[in-house]
Amino acid sequence: MTFTPLETLAAVFGAISVYLSVRENVWSWPTAIVNVSLYILVFLRAKLYADMALQVVYIAISVYGWHQWLHGGAGRTTLPVTRGTPRLALILVTIGAVSVGVLGTLLGRFTDAALPWLDSTTTVTSLIAQWMMAKKILENWLVWVAVDVVYIGMFLFKSLTVTALLYAVFLVLSATGYLQWRKSLRTDAARAAA
Repeated sequence: MTFTPLETLAAVFGAISVYLSVRENVWSWPTAIVNVSLYILVFLRAKLYADMALQVVYIAISVYGWHQWLHGGAGRTTLPVTRGTPRLALILVTIGAVSVGVLGTLLGRFTDAALPWLDSTTTVTSLIAQWMMAKKILENWLVWVAVDVVYIGMFLFKSLTVTALLYAVFLVLSATGYLQWRKSLRTDAARAAA
């Protein structure tokens, strides 16, 4: 097992951020910004360029999510948990498939990326899940569960042991997040009905 101080620190901030997201705590977003900033360097060293670029995009999505959670609800109130629609799912799957095709082709042809197609698939899927989280769409957690399983294997293959362990924690937190947000959704619906 390899433990680097940079990867370990990034993992700690990542675990804190996801834990806070599960609890619908807005501080999940600033801790996410620290986490992804550190992972830019980790992934650069591992030659996982799509995941490195993903961290830059995560910074922008984290700023957006921070604002949405504080002011994205009706009348600029806090944003409640909602469910995704079949139409939205179709749109996101289509965007995802096209994006994976473009990114995988670019990484495969023009870089020395270690795993261009797998890296592209996890990157695009993660962006979709993160956008869904910023909008507080319940099903983001199900997307995270799927992508976390793939990430664990990829990071073990690339000898990023701490990161693989982090994604195992993320897997558990994602399942917990789904249950917690579903409960929140039901509580809000019952409150609105009363």
